[in-house]
Amino acid sequence: MPFDNPVRSRGFAAAAAAVTAAVIAPLCLAPTASAAAQAVTLPPTHANFDYQIGQAYTPPAGVTVVSRDHTASPAAGLYNICYVNAFQAQPGAENEWGDLLLRDSGGKVVYDDGWGEAILDIRTDAKRRQIAAKVNSWIDTCASKGFNAVEPDNLDTFDRFSQISEANAKAYVKLLSDHAHQKGLAIAQKNTANFSTAHAQTGLDFAVAEECGEWDECGDYVEGFGNNVIVIEYKEKYFKETCAGFGDRLSVVLRDVDVTAPGSSSYVRKTC
Repeated sequence: MPFDNPVRSRGFAAAAAAVTAAVIAPLCLAPTASAAAQAVTLPPTHANFDYQIGQAYTPPAGVTVVSRDHTASPAAGLYNICYVNAFQAQPGAENEWGDLLLRDSGGKVVYDDGWGEAILDIRTDAKRRQIAAKVNSWIDTCASKGFNAVEPDNLDTFDRFSQISEANAKAYVKLLSDHAHQKGLAIAQKNTANFSTAHAQTGLDFAVAEECGEWDECGDYVEGFGNNVIVIEYKEKYFKETCAGFGDRLSVVLRDVDVTAPGSSSYVRKTC
């Protein structure tokens, strides 16, 4: 945010100050986004993390950082990350997006078949801004509820659907980053290891990386974000490998792929 530095003086000094202020004011205002990004609070590094985007529940003892869906409430006394599905529509929510859904050459909506989610069409500036307006309203909700950061998911759609470009993804996520910073929220790079050193283009502050151990990408995230990386593994083998290589400095958790709550037969949670 811009910083006010008013100059109060008398006579000639006042006139000189006014001229000086007029010259330097644009320079002071130029780095507004950077100043905002510096003002946000990042999650603690090497923290005891819990990934609760499937269902919120009482965090296990010792947890200090938790990620929850934007429809949930933050966990009292912890660092809370707010999950939003920013690049794909939730299953059954296609009607909420109108003509902002990606379509193939035959006019059919393009889906991520693994999750039954329609892909959002971020190929033009006009559509990016319309989509961002809706997602930013969720970010507003995250801020008003007291979350500390936001996690926009499916940044890597461009890597899975050829109609969307890397440039499209960077331009769109920058709209979300700028808005999150205006609301006092840090914002995570979700996956997409090759974006980790592109901070100027994306505005992203830290990383939430799924399966970076399995794909041998954890070092790429560290290159861009230092120890400000949260890792979720879904397979015991790669969890153990990630703990061995990065468990002394990164936040690492093993979860079941459906991120269920305690009491579920498929619930899994371990930390290094």
